[in-house]
Amino acid sequence: MINYVTKQPLSEPYYAVSASLGSFNFYRGTIDLSGPLTPSKTVLYRLNLAAQTTESFLDFYNEQKYFVAPVVSWQISDRTKITFSGEYQVRPKKNGQQGIPAEGSVLPNPNGTIPRDRNLGEPFATIDQSAIRVGYDLEHRFSENWQIRNAFGFSSVQRYKNFAFNRALANGKRTIRRGYEKGVNDNRFYNLDTYVVGKFATGSIEHQLVTGFNLIRQTSNTSSYDRQIASLDLFNPVYGSRPFGDVDFNRNFSTSDTLGLYIQDQVTLATNLKLLLGLRFDTLNQTSGDNTQGIKTGQTQSDNAFSPRIGLVYQPIRAISLYANYSRSFNPNIGTAFDGSAFQPERGTSYEVGIKGDISNRLSVTLAYYDLTRSNVLTTDPVNTDFSILTGEQRSKGVELSLGGEILPGWNIIADYAYTEAKVTNDTNSSQVGNLLNNVPKHSLNLWTSYEIQSGDFKGLGFGMGLFYVGERQGDLANTFTLPSYFLTEAAIFYKQDRFRASLNFKNLFDVDYFESAANRLNLLYGDPFTVQGTISWQF
Repeated sequence: MINYVTKQPLSEPYYAVSASLGSFNFYRGTIDLSGPLTPSKTVLYRLNLAAQTTESFLDFYNEQKYFVAPVVSWQISDRTKITFSGEYQVRPKKNGQQGIPAEGSVLPNPNGTIPRDRNLGEPFATIDQSAIRVGYDLEHRFSENWQIRNAFGFSSVQRYKNFAFNRALANGKRTIRRGYEKGVNDNRFYNLDTYVVGKFATGSIEHQLVTGFNLIRQTSNTSSYDRQIASLDLFNPVYGSRPFGDVDFNRNFSTSDTLGLYIQDQVTLATNLKLLLGLRFDTLNQTSGDNTQGIKTGQTQSDNAFSPRIGLVYQPIRAISLYANYSRSFNPNIGTAFDGSAFQPERGTSYEVGIKGDISNRLSVTLAYYDLTRSNVLTTDPVNTDFSILTGEQRSKGVELSLGGEILPGWNIIADYAYTEAKVTNDTNSSQVGNLLNNVPKHSLNLWTSYEIQSGDFKGLGFGMGLFYVGERQGDLANTFTLPSYFLTEAAIFYKQDRFRASLNFKNLFDVDYFESAANRLNLLYGDPFTVQGTISWQF
């Protein structure tokens, strides 16, 4: 999960620039500007700009990113504030990685091992993506304890594709049969959220109440066509093929509208005991189908669900927190399957218990056990990898241990270990019940520690080192092959002085060959080899 937070405007002038360069012709530049637009400082702005270009260890790969994000806030009165934000990003990509087959990488191939830099696409292939996000956030305070907020957000993501993809091995596993696809995916998301936040007390019991409603619309439109393209020799490729043969059109659409009503109360029963009670009700209407002939034909479905949430935190002593929570979830699955059929909403049930302890006022450790069951989970279609299918039910449970904070002045650490048992517990394909989920390791570990010199002539100079371990993972839901475990080492040198900062990062320090993930048996994705990246930034 990624918590996406927009940088907010500052009341004092702020300007920052940075420049980065690295392996495989990596170049990146950023500009961050902020400050007041009026003498009274009631109107503030922030503007972030970025541009990046890079090649890769893969043959004939090239990618650019261009990004602009303006934000303007207006303090209308001492109780009312509105913030407008926007974002535009384009990512033209030349020959994105499609992956290589398991036979010839993690499984034997009578013809040998496929080189890590092998690209099974064509030099003409492109996958371009653009995204627009705009919205506002209006906040009004009735008093010190009560406020109302109204926020709206719109995002549009378009993905243009013109590429060859893997279909099957042939000729004694020496060549790969390929298909060709050209088209566009257009996904749009509208979100309106209005809620009241209030603090009050009933006797000695304190409450923090949140209640409101949420309107969401999601649309997805896919327009593409498939053709044939010549097979490619995995070990002695000859590029330059062009698409040929009959055209197979595919136009699918999906629209879902969701209304959510919710209420939540965080209750302070005592100074060391807090209770969270929440309930959400969602009602969903969804239409999806096929538009290949220019006439929309499809199906409509509706659903609704209550999603409760309960949490408890108890501190037997100030440095120790014991917690437990239970929640259910309900999320629409946007898009359609390859045949145009609609996806049922995803549902989930989660339990978690844990303990957090403060070793010092700057260093803490957390131990947690969780049990999560999800049904109607989207996963990559093993036959048509540009589409998704539903799995019946998945259950993940495990233990997570994390340590973070400052051990001594200047010496920081972040360490995490996770044991995960993730399986398919129910599915229309009975042969997959009991199988492990693909791309999920049972054991994973990461450690990052850094030290910055605190005084003397070398004050501001620092060093960092990271260790990352990922255990064996299944490569597909059918569990027909395994991705091997890997261990990576990273290092960094940095220097900070006033508003100047410079850093040098070394990734995959010992150039380990490893696979990050696999979409299916024909598409295993290599991780990056040893890379170096340097960055200089300045604030003024």
